[in-house]
Amino acid sequence: MTVVVGYLAGKSGTAPLHLGVGAARTLRTSLTVATIVPKPWTTPSPARIDAEYAAWADQLAADSAKEAQRYLAALGDGVTVSYHSHAHRSASGGLIEVVSELDAELLVLGSSANGQLGQVVVGSTADRLLHSAPLPVAIAPRGYRGSRTRMLTRITCAYPGTPEALDVVKRVAEYARRFDVPLRVITFAVRGRTMYPPEVGLHAEDSILAAWEEHARQMLALLRADGVVGEDAVLQVVSGNGWDQALDAAEWEDGEVLALGTSPRGDIARVFLGSRGSKIMRHSPVPVLVLPG
Repeated sequence: MTVVVGYLAGKSGTAPLHLGVGAARTLRTSLTVATIVPKPWTTPSPARIDAEYAAWADQLAADSAKEAQRYLAALGDGVTVSYHSHAHRSASGGLIEVVSELDAELLVLGSSANGQLGQVVVGSTADRLLHSAPLPVAIAPRGYRGSRTRMLTRITCAYPGTPEALDVVKRVAEYARRFDVPLRVITFAVRGRTMYPPEVGLHAEDSILAAWEEHARQMLALLRADGVVGEDAVLQVVSGNGWDQALDAAEWEDGEVLALGTSPRGDIARVFLGSRGSKIMRHSPVPVLVLPG
């Protein structure tokens, strides 16, 4: 078992390395820095372009390992780190092959550079993996620097209160035990920007939102009553005017991660985020752990 971090020199930044180290240290396992390089064409080139291409790919892998090693020298004390390069036509396909080959427990990715610091921004590679990965995928916010203890400190499970989400809570609770960290379960009660027509009035909105919050508290209480979570789990309903305010109001701890469940597609356990999960991820100020369906 190992934690795999997808890393490419000059593009990934240090955020996934910080998260990968924290996850590996918390899980008491090793860290593997994986670089996917373009796979050369199988037909030989008369101009020896294929040899030059292969040499360039080897250099890219070496540069990525060297860059990651430089960052990890100050981060990874106490964690066994190895470096792995793999040739594939696509970064996402290559990472799926790597995690299968290494029997990885977790895949860690960084956010796209096209977004604000402190936000989880899903790039093209992460987007493909969030629709096809056979194992949990963790995505670090842009600029993430880990916790002061360089370990994960708490897992929060986003729970929509639906029957099919009970299995997600059970699996996140198991991850909390596996990480040996406290568990928190949150149901977000979000008032939309245009929740109801203006003629209905804000009092009607407040009344409906309050009713939903009460229902959510009852659903959370059932988790404890039915033994889905333990007595020490924190259960909360957090509301806000929009997903951004709701996520900001959740009072996150240093070193916390937010876990999301996904919808299974067919008989294959893969990650697949719905619209609610995508909104939560987009506004999360902490790393997001996405479990396959």
